[in-house]
Amino acid sequence: MAFHEIDVRVGARLRLRRTTLGMSQEQLGSAVGLTFQQIQKYERGANRIGASRLYEFSRILGVPISYFFSDLGADEGAPIIVHRDPPAWGGEAGAADEDSAAPGREVLELVRAYYQIDNVRVRARLFELVKSVGKNASED
Repeated sequence: MAFHEIDVRVGARLRLRRTTLGMSQEQLGSAVGLTFQQIQKYERGANRIGASRLYEFSRILGVPISYFFSDLGADEGAPIIVHRDPPAWGGEAGAADEDSAAPGREVLELVRAYYQIDNVRVRARLFELVKSVGKNASED
């Protein structure tokens, strides 16, 4: 079975946001009138998410539609068809794996903690700090 790379990546972003908010597949499905199995298919990239459904997800999850595409580079060429099974993430992800696109528990906990910071200026400074440390670490 072939999965379109864009569908897999959009599904991964859907899963990341849902789990960051602590929402189950069943809860998200209920909010949009779908079964949790359909949410699983979207998150794996097995089913393509239509524009109106993506709009619903963005409103429920509190993100702009562009969030689902934010990890795609603007200079990427034509979409690629991936002829393999998409990542099987199952339940909660374990520790982050450098070669894995699946978000690890550590990443999810970090994002949750970040969004618990009420002060927007503090969040912005922390964000810049992490970007700077990440950039410097990759230069070593």
